[in-house]
Amino acid sequence: MTVRRIVANIATKDIAAAKRFYQDVLGLDILMDQGWIATYGSEERMQVQVSFMAEGGSGTPVPDISIEVDDVDATLASMRKAGFAVEYGPADEPWGVRRFYVRDPFGRLVNILSHR
Repeated sequence: MTVRRIVANIATKDIAAAKRFYQDVLGLDILMDQGWIATYGSEERMQVQVSFMAEGGSGTPVPDISIEVDDVDATLASMRKAGFAVEYGPADEPWGVRRFYVRDPFGRLVNILSHR
């Protein structure tokens, strides 16, 4: 058996609210929209990973989702411009990532990171 994909599912009554954060700011494509479900993603090949955490590192809370980007500072600027408040960072962490925390429109804590 081989795991082919892992999908994060976020419960919401306002499916359209995802567009501004996940498509407009992060640049993900809409892969499927059935009205009751909208799936955002990328055709980029990605690693399958699931993390289990006692804390978020550096004394931070455990994020709901971690998203690796190619330029964390450009993403940070885009988040701020779109009006999303940064809750942590930006920080250069001792384990080799630069990151910040922000909440998506559904209140989920999102860890945005780049490896240094």
